[in-house]
Parts: sequence; C-alpha cells; structure tokens
Amino acid sequence: MKTGVANVPLHGGFCPPWLFKKMRDLGATIIEVIVMEYGTQEVLRRLSDPVWFQSFGSVLGFDWHSSGLTTVVCGALKEGLKDAQGELGLFLVGGKGKASRKTPTEIIETGDKYGLSNDLFALQQTSRTVAKVDSAAVQDGYQLYHHFLVFDRDGNWTVIQQGMNSKNRYARRYHWLNEDLTDFTRDPHKAVCGTTEKHVLNLVAGKNEATRLASVEICQEKPEEIKKVYHAIVEHNGKTKQEPEQLSLFEDPNDSRLTSEQARSIITMPPEHPIPSPRYLDKMLYEMYDRPPETYQQLLERKGVGPSTLRALAMVAEVTHGAQPTFHDPVRYAFAHGGKDNFPFPVSREDVDHSLSVLQTAIEKGKMGEKDKLESLRRLAKQQEKLVTN
Repeated sequence: MKTGVANVPLHGGFCPPWLFKKMRDLGATIIEVIVMEYGTQEVLRRLSDPVWFQSFGSVLGFDWHSSGLTTVVCGALKEGLKDAQGELGLFLVGGKGKASRKTPTEIIETGDKYGLSNDLFALQQTSRTVAKVDSAAVQDGYQLYHHFLVFDRDGNWTVIQQGMNSKNRYARRYHWLNEDLTDFTRDPHKAVCGTTEKHVLNLVAGKNEATRLASVEICQEKPEEIKKVYHAIVEHNGKTKQEPEQLSLFEDPNDSRLTSEQARSIITMPPEHPIPSPRYLDKMLYEMYDRPPETYQQLLERKGVGPSTLRALAMVAEVTHGAQPTFHDPVRYAFAHGGKDNFPFPVSREDVDHSLSVLQTAIEKGKMGEKDKLESLRRLAKQQEKLVTN
C-alpha cells in the first residue's frame, strides 16, 4: 500500500560532513536496535510512516521541515548500514538523482552479494511500478528525483520517493509499503500527507475505475478511431481559444459536431499538465494495438507510456465511454510545512505515542555515547510536543 505523502519546502545548501557522519552513526544504531527489538518488518512499517520518518530525521538532528531531510536521512542510513545489511537481513538500494536510476541494478547486485532467495526480478518490477504510479498515474505537478527501496529477506519492502514542484518550490514525499498491498492501480494510499493541490488527476483513485477500464479497452480499438476523437478534442479546444493545456472539452452540449453520447460527456483538464504530441501518440497507439494490455497495471508498466499518454487515453475514454474522471488530490492528512504556526499533524495521539515510543526505545538501548543519547531524547521530546499539541 502507499502509506503516505508529505510536502516540504525546498532548501538549498548541503548537509555538513560532521552532521552527516553523526546522522549516519546514530541512524544506523537506531535501526539496528529496532531490528533486534521488533524485527525487520517493523523497520519497514516505521520508514513507510511519513510522520515517524519526519520525527526520525529530527531526532538525527536534521532541519525537520526541509526537503533535504528525505535525501540525507536515506543516504545516511544506506551508508551507515552498508556493512550490517547481511547480518540484519535488511537491504537498502537507490537514492537521489543518478542513484535512483541504479535501483534495479543494485537490487540484483545485493541479491548476488548476500545470496538472497527473494524474487529479485519482482522487486525490480515493483521499483519501476511504484515510480511509474507517482510520476505518471498521479499527476500532481511533482517530478520525481529520489527513489529509495528497503527490503528484507522475506520479500517485504518499503519505498520512499520524493518529487519536486519547481514552481512552488516544494517537495512531496511518497511512502509505500507492501503490507496488505493487492493492487498498485486502485487506491494504494493508506495515508497521504501534504497540502491539497487543485486539479490533480489521480488515475489510481478508486473513483476512476471506469476510466482505467475504458483506457485498457481503448488500447484494443483501431488507432484511427482513437486519433479521430483525440483530434476532435484538440480542434474543439483550439476553436474555443483556450490555452492548449486547458482542455475543457465539449462544454457546449449544443455543439453540432458532437453525437448525443458525446454531448452528455464533459471533461475538464486542468492547466499545466502533459499533452502528447500527435506523432508520439500515434506511435504508442499502434504499439498498444499490436500488443494490447490486459490490465491497467500492464498499461502503466508499458515502456514509453507516461503521463501524457495516460492523460490522452483518459480524455478519449471520457468522450467515447462516458468514463468521466475525477480530479481530486489523494491527500487526506495535513502536514505542517514549518511548524512555526503550531499546526498539528492530524493523527491520533495513540499513533504518535507508538511511533515515538519505538524511537525512544531504540535510542535508550542504542550503542551511542551518553551525550548523543541525551541530545536525541531532548529533540524527541520537542518533536512529540509539536505532534500532539492542539
């Protein structure tokens, strides 16, 4: 399941070496203790919880509301646990930028190094699919630049990935967990934290099941028919003198060019979202017609199918099948951006207490100096006050 999304402001600069070393050592110790006390599955659950993860980063001493917390904490854990992975049975791959693109390769290398019996190819596909969902199926304006996968010997996994919105200078973090996950393309969110955005096309929302089914069915139709509808959409858009990205389609039910079925169908596409070029769409339609996907997940995983292709199919599906998509950001929880206004995390006190209790136990039992332990507990107490104060 997808367990959460967090929005945080983009900060410049870099983590100083002395702080990174401290985060590396302290973070590794805490994770080792959690494994010893609760097992690897609990580590995965904790990392997949956006509130716990943010608290964890604060305990390690990083700026709690900075986007850099995500990349630095993940990098510190990967570095700090590098030599302990085999003993712990917990493996960390991926990271920021170029490192994120090496995730599939690192999965195989890790499996070979530690003689894992996991289905490594399935893990590779999981990595790709999770990234594809948040970059193509959830069109919220955030471009992924960080992808971090943690898995254990039993095949359990969590993914932490982050996207950037270059216009509002915020980053959004996506947490995934395999526990109870049955379908990557139908309401994979358990908790989504962030600022609600307008006009988010979430093609994995439960309410968009009709759009998904229609999109798959369209892939089996002759490309010429699909292109005819798509070009009519673009032509109508031009005649109404709307911006090319707006795509508010067939808002006039008396339009003589529309069939009665089409006239009943209205789709409104928000601005600044991808639209495929006719040439590229033509290529993809013929490829899918030759090898039509059987499910929406297969469509999503198809090489070359990105946000613009999925969006075009949703547009045509709405017109030809009456499958009107909903535009609703999957955010369900508010996540404070700076904490200066004392805006609370809307989670239960019980959940907060449990998350912080796991951290506190790990710190108290960790193999660290007394000074570091006291400083960490002091930060943890402050973080707890922020989380539960109304």
